[in-house]
Amino acid sequence: MRDKQTQRPSPLVFAASALGLTFGAPAWADDAAERLTERLEPLENYQADFQQQILDGSGERLQSARGEMWLSRPGMLRWEVEAPYSQTVVSDGDDVYMYDPDLEQVTVQAMDDRVTHTPALLLSGSVDDLASSYEVFYEQSDAGDMFTLVPISADTLFEELSLVFEAETLTELWMMDSTGQRTAIRFSNITSNGRIDPTIFDFDIPEGTDVIREEL
Repeated sequence: MRDKQTQRPSPLVFAASALGLTFGAPAWADDAAERLTERLEPLENYQADFQQQILDGSGERLQSARGEMWLSRPGMLRWEVEAPYSQTVVSDGDDVYMYDPDLEQVTVQAMDDRVTHTPALLLSGSVDDLASSYEVFYEQSDAGDMFTLVPISADTLFEELSLVFEAETLTELWMMDSTGQRTAIRFSNITSNGRIDPTIFDFDIPEGTDVIREEL
């Protein structure tokens, strides 16, 4: 087991982050929120492999990771980071479990507004909340149709979040935070609205694991 003082990114932030696209400023479209709703509303569940990269403000790569994710509305998520470090984030609709097997530690946090507005979890939430919580911009790009969400509230983990669709399928998440750090998540082997075993969203705390409960 690694030294428990080893510094690594928070599993929730690592799992939920995404990078701002380096395209020109997105043009405002009056129907952007409506178009995004039309893309997301039929999405009852989603399963995919992912590749993630985190870059600093100058474009230098800081971290990379790969893994698999599952989501189901309302509020269900499982995000498995396989490499370079094993980490797991599970939301059962009431609580979020952030598990680090190498540190033998799990953090449990209730599903408050701040948690549900992280990039990965907001996809499993209410589509109506997106329009009320974010300004939505739309543009077409070489990668596909891109929707950029700018939070109305300052209490978020990102400054801009972009969702890229090829046809009707979500293929990328991009985010930029207040420090200029950017992260890209690209999905592959995607299954939309397939069957997902609901027990995938259960999390049993392994015996001997340190439990940290974050209170509201």
